[in-house]
Amino acid sequence: MGAPPGYRPSAWVHLLHQLPRADFQLRPVPSGFAPQEQEYQQALLLVAALAGLGLGLSLIFITVYLIRFCCCRPLEPPGSKSPPPGGGCVTWSCIAALLVGCVGIGIGFYGNSETSDGVSQLSSALLHANHTLSAIDHLVLETVESLGEAVRTELTTLEEVLAQRTELVAATRGARRQAEAVAQQLQGLAFWQGVPLSPLQVAEDVSFVEEYRWLAYVLLLLLELLVCLFTLLGLAKQSKWLVIVMTVMSLLVLVLSWGSMGLEAATAVGLSDFCSSPDTYILNLTQEETGLGSDILNYYFLCNQAVSNPFQQRLTLSQRALANIHSQLQGLQREAVPQFPSAQKSLLSLEETLNVTEGNFHQLVALLHCRSLHKDYSAALRGLCEDALEGLLFLLLFSLLSAGALATALCSLPRAWALFPPSDDYDDTDDDDPFNPQESKRFVQWQSSI
Repeated sequence: MGAPPGYRPSAWVHLLHQLPRADFQLRPVPSGFAPQEQEYQQALLLVAALAGLGLGLSLIFITVYLIRFCCCRPLEPPGSKSPPPGGGCVTWSCIAALLVGCVGIGIGFYGNSETSDGVSQLSSALLHANHTLSAIDHLVLETVESLGEAVRTELTTLEEVLAQRTELVAATRGARRQAEAVAQQLQGLAFWQGVPLSPLQVAEDVSFVEEYRWLAYVLLLLLELLVCLFTLLGLAKQSKWLVIVMTVMSLLVLVLSWGSMGLEAATAVGLSDFCSSPDTYILNLTQEETGLGSDILNYYFLCNQAVSNPFQQRLTLSQRALANIHSQLQGLQREAVPQFPSAQKSLLSLEETLNVTEGNFHQLVALLHCRSLHKDYSAALRGLCEDALEGLLFLLLFSLLSAGALATALCSLPRAWALFPPSDDYDDTDDDDPFNPQESKRFVQWQSSI
């Protein structure tokens, strides 16, 4: 049977992996994933710094535009109430920019969900791999303890009962040696026992970080949505104070958008480098963290016909030893029971232990095959390098649309509120209110006429 289908890098991975990289001295850096190398760290920081450069240019452009608007605005003739030309275009451009921002928010929610799904798939694969490794350790421990108990009790009792027949005692001791050999071989199958690296702990750490990342993005998306909606409300109601407050909030969200863009770009580039050739890095890291042999790691991570099962010899010897024990017990059943009826109970107990051991052995053969763990490995890579990377790219698009929309809105909003009619502080007062200045003025005029 061939190996299960593995992970294949996507087109996005190849595209991002081909992008040039440079360190702080602008020297080319190889695109291989090497997070421990200082040059590679500088290359990713430089990618993130491009977002900071974009933020700086945006703020300079907005500042220059607003200074030009405030200082170079033509003077209006006294008493003129007609709006300046182009006012409607400014308002509608601001509204269009905010609507584009709302579209970007929808893309951001989708990207956040995709990223979360990919990380959840990674966590699920790690948990399933942990279940498989724990099941192997548990079966080995249970089988070895069962065989040890049989050697200490049933076989010892059987030797005492058959002490008068030397050949039967020799057969019993042969079964004892075979059982001890099986236990010794099985102990070497629990390859993950005592390893400091726990897939369960890794899955919990990943889920913990992802929970806060997801929540942070949801809050950012909701904040920008509220800013867009309240800005549109302020434009519709021509409320200067609301538009001014939303202008300040738009500046804050603009900074956050560029910051998130830098993190997303650096993460996407680093993830594409990892996903382009993950096997080598994972093999080296796992071997360093666990101390396992390269033959075991290659078998489970690659799982192809070119790599043989490192446990095949142990499994073959164990199977032969179990078959020998089974034949020896059958011989004792035929030869010893007619002469020593008291041996029947020990032999039946040994047969039952042998059946349980054979059942556990077949389960171990299935669990030790590379199919299950390699399937988990492939699922983890697909979740991380397909869904999570796709979600990151959608989040990057959201940040780009958000930054562009908010920059346009910040340029348009001051011109838009300049077009609002002058506010009357007493628009909302009652005409019959004696404290209304307009009503008080009419009252004084009425008294003078009298």
